[in-house]
Amino acid sequence: MNYWLMKSEPNEFSIDDLERKTTEPWDGVRNYQARNMMRDQMQLDDQIFFYHSNCDVPGIVGRMTVVKTAYPDPTAFDPNDAHYDPKSDPEKPRWYLVDVGFVEKFSRTISLAELKQHSALSDMSLVKKGNRLSVMPVTPTQWQFILNLLSS
Repeated sequence: MNYWLMKSEPNEFSIDDLERKTTEPWDGVRNYQARNMMRDQMQLDDQIFFYHSNCDVPGIVGRMTVVKTAYPDPTAFDPNDAHYDPKSDPEKPRWYLVDVGFVEKFSRTISLAELKQHSALSDMSLVKKGNRLSVMPVTPTQWQFILNLLSS
């Protein structure tokens, strides 16, 4: 099993939206490195932290899981969609997505500021300067450390 962190702006799609819908295609990713992780590495039942970004208190707000592995992102082919890519071809797709399923909403946000305070997370991609990827791996040790923050 792999562990991940995926970011979304809560005004676009939040943990509450996912809880209401139960499952959702994680569409609109337009970064090659993030796409490659979703396409080539994410497996069924991988665990994911849901991270709210670009908001008053950015941080981890819950957990989700991969419920369907990578397939072409249909928003890339729709000229009326904000994520349309005219260079993406259905015969040779450029962009992929996975479907995610709601697991839980945390009782509190584990803020980015809080995550940065822990030396045990200093190697985590999220806390490194300049890392703006919307999809990133989390080590099993980092995963457990973050879950333990909820009970401390």
